[in-house]
Amino acid sequence: MESKKRVSVIGSGSWATAIVKILHENLPQMGWYIREKEIIDHLKKHHHNPQFLSSVLFDTSKLKISNDINEIVKNSDILVFVVPSAYLKTWLEPLTESFDNKYIVSAIKGIVPHDNTTIAEYFYKQYSVPFDRLGIISGPSHAEEVSLERLSYLTFSFKEKSKAKEVAALFERHYIKTIIGTDIYGTEYSTVLKNIYAIAAGIAHGLGYGDNFLAVLISNAQLEIQRFIDTTYPSKRKTSTSAYLGDLLVTCYSQFSRNRTFGTMIGKGYSVKSAMLEMNMVAEGYNASICIREINERHQVKMPICDAVYNILYENISPAIEMKLLTDKLK
Repeated sequence: MESKKRVSVIGSGSWATAIVKILHENLPQMGWYIREKEIIDHLKKHHHNPQFLSSVLFDTSKLKISNDINEIVKNSDILVFVVPSAYLKTWLEPLTESFDNKYIVSAIKGIVPHDNTTIAEYFYKQYSVPFDRLGIISGPSHAEEVSLERLSYLTFSFKEKSKAKEVAALFERHYIKTIIGTDIYGTEYSTVLKNIYAIAAGIAHGLGYGDNFLAVLISNAQLEIQRFIDTTYPSKRKTSTSAYLGDLLVTCYSQFSRNRTFGTMIGKGYSVKSAMLEMNMVAEGYNASICIREINERHQVKMPICDAVYNILYENISPAIEMKLLTDKLK
């Protein structure tokens, strides 16, 4: 990968805003695709995102902000996608430009509904982007702590370590340390699964279970992640490292975790619809739960926690009853 590639971010949520913060501090110029013109107008006038991480100020002279995705794609070499997985297709609808010779980097922590594919798989199948030009950014990290410049670690997974290192170098700051990996499949599915387990942790919290139970729940969740990715794509990997276990822990425990928050509301008696409306943010684990359920019908991996979350969210089983049944399945 040549140096001084043109970089753009696709997305306007909290994680997209945090990533733009990091990149625009390192780059002389970068692109930012935002669909809503009112957000663009506000950014240009007030130098911050009015909806997410509004305390982060941007030097807008370094940003080429546009609501024309074709303009952004045409003038970019590296495209970092940071949109909710459920809306990826909507964001890409106006696209006519080709991804030929572009590097696609996904910082999306979800799975494409109905297609039941990871983001990397989706770009490979739908846009013929080869895997040697696909990369994944994973945690453990939350946008809120990045915006506060609290020390955070980001994992960059590419087929080739050299490419991962070059993209990671764009993100290195005094508050960002980078980790290099090649397990695109494992890290991406781990980011999908940990959101489901964060919902489970939130449900348990909302029902009044304590830290002792949460420790058992999360330990079993890690085993489920390992069983699933080792069964579906065997590879040499250590799931006890930051990209897997670390990301799971922060998503299950952090006050900033929207999936844990969503689960807590469900545990306290909110309906799925009312919890979503009150949060006004996307909990990726909700869509991931049904996607993983459908994918696992082929593989039959033992995943009692995933099954419990699915039953609560989609089968309207009482959270109290389902979690009580789950307690007898954990070790």
